[in-house]
Amino acid sequence: MRVGVYICHCGMNIQGVLDCEFLRERSSKLESVCIACEIPYLCSEEGQKTIERDIKNERLERVVVAACSPRLHEPTFREALKRAGLNPNFLEIANIREQCSWVHEGGPAAQEKALSLIRAAVSSSIYKEEITPVVFPVTQSALVIGGGVAGMNCAIAIANAGYEVFLIERSSTLGGHMVQLDRTFPTMDCAACIVTPLMSDVFNHPRIHVFTLSEIDSLEGFKGNFRARIRRKPRYVRIERCDGCLKCAEACVLKDKIPDSFNLGLNRRSAVYIPFAQAQPAAAVVDPQNCLILAKGKCSSPCLEACDRRAIDFDMTEEVIDIEIGAVIVSTGFTIFDASEIPRYGFGRYPEVVNALQFERMLSASGPTDGRVLLPDGKEPRSIAFIHCVGSRDERTHEYCSRACCMFLMKQAVSARQLLDAMVYEFYLDINAFGKGHQNLYKRARQEGVLFVRGRVAEVVKLRGELKVIAEDTLIDKVIEVPVDMVVLGTGLRPPEDTGKLAKTLRIHTDPDGFFQEMHPKMHPLETNVEGIMLAGCCQAPKDITDTVAQAQAASGKALEILSSDFMTADGPVCRTDESLCVGCGMCVLVCPFEAVEFGDNKKAIIKEAVCRGCGICVAACFSGAINIPESNDEQILEKIKALCAFREISEAKKI
Repeated sequence: MRVGVYICHCGMNIQGVLDCEFLRERSSKLESVCIACEIPYLCSEEGQKTIERDIKNERLERVVVAACSPRLHEPTFREALKRAGLNPNFLEIANIREQCSWVHEGGPAAQEKALSLIRAAVSSSIYKEEITPVVFPVTQSALVIGGGVAGMNCAIAIANAGYEVFLIERSSTLGGHMVQLDRTFPTMDCAACIVTPLMSDVFNHPRIHVFTLSEIDSLEGFKGNFRARIRRKPRYVRIERCDGCLKCAEACVLKDKIPDSFNLGLNRRSAVYIPFAQAQPAAAVVDPQNCLILAKGKCSSPCLEACDRRAIDFDMTEEVIDIEIGAVIVSTGFTIFDASEIPRYGFGRYPEVVNALQFERMLSASGPTDGRVLLPDGKEPRSIAFIHCVGSRDERTHEYCSRACCMFLMKQAVSARQLLDAMVYEFYLDINAFGKGHQNLYKRARQEGVLFVRGRVAEVVKLRGELKVIAEDTLIDKVIEVPVDMVVLGTGLRPPEDTGKLAKTLRIHTDPDGFFQEMHPKMHPLETNVEGIMLAGCCQAPKDITDTVAQAQAASGKALEILSSDFMTADGPVCRTDESLCVGCGMCVLVCPFEAVEFGDNKKAIIKEAVCRGCGICVAACFSGAINIPESNDEQILEKIKALCAFREISEAKKI
């Protein structure tokens, strides 16, 4: 067997701790190694060409790369082997960065450990088996989960490329949170002017199938061949009949009695309603929790009589729709932090204290106050305090920065100064003005007369009928009390409450903050741990509209990589079953996290090769030893153990 060993400096990541020349010299003397060399950046084009050239010139049969985690660059080196005519499975990676140089400060023991990892990789590589890639057809349609600005951009990009898209949205209309905004920062553009044409384009696109009031019930399959089940709740209004006249809402016995969730409770609506004027679909919807007929079965039903088009249908039932798709994009957005979780700010206790989204609805010309900022008594405030980082950058709530809040409050402060003859204060810790044009808006806010106070607000109190903000001004090192008429809380962004449930349905991971976890923060920021499922927008992490749209368009590109192919090839490690040993206990079916194992007609385990990721959990769980991974067979593992035990013996001897 002819083995080539290639040691990467990885800049100073490896070279700064380990002596790569020593590793090269010692590796060259290992059994079966016919060439060993060190390269500053092995993943570079020059490094890959070196491997390709040596495979051909030195007639290499196995390649060992001593570098970083295989999670990062294994596909890169496998492609290099393939280009040189060597089976990609004949690559073995010794992780001497994360498992050695990053966790040690150097010295002889670290050198010996790195050498043992290389020795184990060389010994193991000899027993690697050739694998044949699995080829399977691709279903050329996509599923987009979430109909906000991210989901709509994904859907329109894929549909315009010529592919069918299924877009599901859990609420009754497209648009997400962006339709609740008055203006967008930093340019102060009209939000509705941007998003409503997009909503119309998506809803009326011939290749986009929009399912509102819908959630995904299950997802099976694999990249290129997913099967999804969608559960659509009844709207109780026939969209094809409704013309949006709202006679039903006027006739409803609960008219102006139900808090309007779209306007965050600032006004009231009927049990049958249209969320906002530009809603898509432009049809009414019945609130089943508050409708007296649906909730209690008791109502004179004046809405039925008022609707001359007979659009209201209380007999509508839940639907289940099964679809097949090749790629999935998750764009479920965010929810805002509930400021009542921080009682000291007075949210929910003082009506003059509102969150930033409620204030935004006041600023909107289509909002509950027709674009006027009003106090509960109907008067305009003469002083307003904006409080930053409510529910963000706080160990007691969320430590992460919600990114968009600083500029969101600054935009609102500018609008308040333009609309009102009022003093405007911004209480902040640090101003996060990182994006294009953001510093200009920060400067504009100061020019408009907004007063910035650096320090965390301790409490919002009402004394003798007067609202006061008590805070520490760290620039003058004093505690100050500022009397104001209104307080606006810059609440942070949270993942939706059902993110964990959706993650289980899709079999994808979440991070410690509850957002969906990307495969790699730098190299694979769009993909998840399940191939074929991508992320877009704030479901992955808080971001502003600009970054959301950019990520959505990038995720669409990743989806199109899949959909544009008639066939896909899976050439990674795959488990195999020896049916003669299988006893049909079913343990492998239970433990497989990718649902890659099923029973055949003969009650023997069958591996779905296109789904299998070669994790080896089924191998460990199999009582009869019927399942194995050719890429990690017993001989390879035993050889690795021998090499690593040899290192341990050397280390113990040196201690003595």
